[in-house]
Amino acid sequence: MTTESSLESRLVSRERHLNKRRRRLVQIILESADQTFHLSSRALAERLRVDPATIIRTAQALGYSRFADFAADLREHFVGRISPYTVMQAHAREGRSPTDHVRQSLEEDVERVRTLRSSLQIGQVLSLARQIHRSRRLVVVGVDLAASLSWFLAYALRALGSDAEAPVGSAGSLLHGVRFLTKRDLVIAISFRKCLRETVDAVLRARARGVATFGITDGATTPLARYCDRYITVSIESSSISGSYVAPMAALNAIIAAYAHLAPKRSLAALRQTHREYTTGPRWFEEPDENDKPVPSTGARRQK
Repeated sequence: MTTESSLESRLVSRERHLNKRRRRLVQIILESADQTFHLSSRALAERLRVDPATIIRTAQALGYSRFADFAADLREHFVGRISPYTVMQAHAREGRSPTDHVRQSLEEDVERVRTLRSSLQIGQVLSLARQIHRSRRLVVVGVDLAASLSWFLAYALRALGSDAEAPVGSAGSLLHGVRFLTKRDLVIAISFRKCLRETVDAVLRARARGVATFGITDGATTPLARYCDRYITVSIESSSISGSYVAPMAALNAIIAAYAHLAPKRSLAALRQTHREYTTGPRWFEEPDENDKPVPSTGARRQK
């Protein structure tokens, strides 16, 4: 069953502070959370055709001192109910063409990267890269779709000399991945929206062992943001049923760049070992030599 969100709880507990019009206004906002959670108070007022002061006073009647706090709970309400089905259902109602959806997807991805560029604090990225350098061992945890992100980050950092691992497979793989970590190690956990249980459990196990934890998630109220020592937020909001991982990939590339260039001599030493493999050898596909191509048979086919 879907649990009651913080905003729904407030609506129940503060009902006597809301007149009929304001209760209806909150219900409309909740019912269209997928279209309202990201709006400013002014934009929300324009959408609902009310005065911006009405939106502010309604949020205050619910017990919020700032509209930003109301917006954070609205986003949490939305995230708690989103699923690939609800996303597809909402877009199916619109009746737009596949071409329209493709264009929208591309435009959203570009906007996600623009948002990341303006919001990501480079100091946080550099601090994480330094921590990775100091760590004896790094375990990157990501489950389901986020497994592709964890594997990518661990693979790139290994090529630069880090003892990085991204456990894949069952929950047991994650358990074994953090079981023998110490205070000299680091766990980077990647999960979004409500956050997958296995990822959060891995963080909690690591914390119990005194292991440093860092989260990559999409909000300040997600379980990873609450339980990791430090975290960065990266949006995955998209009309795609899987969400958009364009911004998380860009953030990972920024982490890799920071790690490589904080210690360029170490990075060069690590990359030198694979330089020959990248430039020569059997790693890359080559068209077969003309003389090596098999000669087609000219004999008559055997008749059955």
